[in-house]
Amino acid sequence: MRTMGPTRERSARVPASGSHGARRSAAPAPQAPSDGRRARGMRSRAAVLERSVQMASREGLEGLTIGALAGELGVHKSSVFALFGSKQELQLATLGAAREILVERVITPALAAPEGLARLSAIGEAWCEYLLSDVFAGGCFLCAASAEMDGRPGAVRDAVAAVMLEWVALLRTNLAAAVAAGELRGDVDPSAIAFRLNALGMAANWQRQLLHDASGVAHARAAWRSELDAHRTQPAGSVKRGARRRAAPATREDRSR
Repeated sequence: MRTMGPTRERSARVPASGSHGARRSAAPAPQAPSDGRRARGMRSRAAVLERSVQMASREGLEGLTIGALAGELGVHKSSVFALFGSKQELQLATLGAAREILVERVITPALAAPEGLARLSAIGEAWCEYLLSDVFAGGCFLCAASAEMDGRPGAVRDAVAAVMLEWVALLRTNLAAAVAAGELRGDVDPSAIAFRLNALGMAANWQRQLLHDASGVAHARAAWRSELDAHRTQPAGSVKRGARRRAAPATREDRSR
């Protein structure tokens, strides 16, 4: 996983090249723009991306432009351009930042659970909490980006698809591990169940954002658990109940027989 962090500040000095270069390097710095104080407050690329992910979650990746983001930040357009260089690079960096938020809020906490069924349960719980927590102003960034970009060929669509394939592969890998460990039945198709689990969260986000109905998250949480329980090698709790029945003490009537 690529970790995104602050980008090193670019030097404003021109490298020396002979005596002419020395004179250029000693020249006074150009006059700061009128919004220089605000621009200096945005000390890192990461700080700008914190705002761009929120803007893109509301306006969509296509609505995210250097000029629009500069207006959102209240800085000169050139300040944002210096960090990203193009609209596409801004879109890709913003997508990467949204991915890291998903990793931090959903995947990393679930890694504390053992691979397989326990981790799948943890991922489901964390994803539902993530959907309810309003991490993004416009709902789940990746759910929205998937719908927005699915019919737009290009590098941004490809990057969205790569992130979503990575997410589905995480589900599929843990389903396969659960089958290998005997936690799920051997006839389970990990790809099919991964599809259904992913669909639950995307539908819950749709219902919450478009219909303003958060009950979809509760439905998704219950359905996630039911989907996993339906394919267990042994229904949860059934062994213990059977053991209790076998170990029950004989009644007075039984002893008299």
